[in-house]
Amino acid sequence: MPEFTLTPIDLLRILCGLWFLPHLVGKIRNFEKATKTFEAAGLKPGKPFIVLTIVLEVLAAVGMVFNIHPRWAAACAVAVLLGAAYAVVRINGPHWRWQLMGPEYPIFWALACIVSAL
Repeated sequence: MPEFTLTPIDLLRILCGLWFLPHLVGKIRNFEKATKTFEAAGLKPGKPFIVLTIVLEVLAAVGMVFNIHPRWAAACAVAVLLGAAYAVVRINGPHWRWQLMGPEYPIFWALACIVSAL
């Protein structure tokens, strides 16, 4: 029987994927509110963008957690997260710190996804 080993990079990849689950649930449960947020960021109409991000987040989560085409999954994740960083800056201005609703969290998460796929 093969031995199961979990390396630190595997753990990072899995965690990066798992973090999409509450993100997805929130977006789906608050679909109309999320639509308005996307539109406030200039992504109009909002509904197609919400659907696209939900699809990309599902692909990212499944791929990263289960190691299915992890580079493509990470690419989906990075696209969503850089889009989120863009939206945060468009809505809240070019602040960096989280206390000022800055984009540092999605940027950090995107970089972690990239590292996990290397």
